[in-house]
Amino acid sequence: MTFSYRGKVALITGASAGIGAGFARELAARGMTLILVARNEAALDALAAELKSTCGVPVHVIPADLSREAAAAEVTAAVAERGLAVDLLVNNAGVMTYGAFETIDPARDHAEVMINITALVGLTHAFLPGMLERRFGGVINVASIAGFQPIPYLAVYAATKAFVISFSVALWEECRDRNVCVLGLCPGTTTTELFDRGEAKEAAVGSPRTVSQVVATALNGLDRKSSLVVDGLKNRLLSHGPRLIPRWFAARCAGQAVRPKRSPAAAESARQARDGGAPG
Repeated sequence: MTFSYRGKVALITGASAGIGAGFARELAARGMTLILVARNEAALDALAAELKSTCGVPVHVIPADLSREAAAAEVTAAVAERGLAVDLLVNNAGVMTYGAFETIDPARDHAEVMINITALVGLTHAFLPGMLERRFGGVINVASIAGFQPIPYLAVYAATKAFVISFSVALWEECRDRNVCVLGLCPGTTTTELFDRGEAKEAAVGSPRTVSQVVATALNGLDRKSSLVVDGLKNRLLSHGPRLIPRWFAARCAGQAVRPKRSPAAAESARQARDGGAPG
């Protein structure tokens, strides 16, 4: 039995671009009312106007910085003020830090954990109980194939995605007999701005998949009530590799594949130049 979309409500984080915007366009086309959440209010407003015009569905915009401690509670309150009950939660928002760990600003890693883990768990806490009470709903948590193994130079990012995979599959088991599906989605390299924003182009290995392919994989998995889906055949094959070798060796191989070509000092100098100089 496929998921029922038309007339239901979906909340999508990180909806201003990339995979989040792809989910918004596809779910609007399927007749869902949308709640779009991201920091970029102007981009959200433009997307909302597009979807209202092309699909004729209600679209609500909630600007929020999910790296803030109170963000999940504020989003939950804003949804309640609009009198909406969320039927499908797409925890898509995510950021990436890249480089030798000692060169990364701790504040950036903290924000990464807050967005990739804390906000995801907080929003799931907010909306999953209502789905279980109504005995209908779905949660899609966007993880990554990076979550299947430790990855040097993407140490925090890969660890956050490992959390998302474990969390999603555990909740799938808790909810599977109550007509609510929790799905972990693991894309590989995708044609989005993630690697550009994270200054991680060197880590974008393999042929990129399109946003529409990733979204289709996710919704097919939701229809099948899967616990975890990996987008693309090559990525599915890659996801099995780390299970067959020692963890330390998987980390060594991954580190060699994504090692920055610039030295840590050069990378830090470039970042300071970009940011307007070294901090005073």
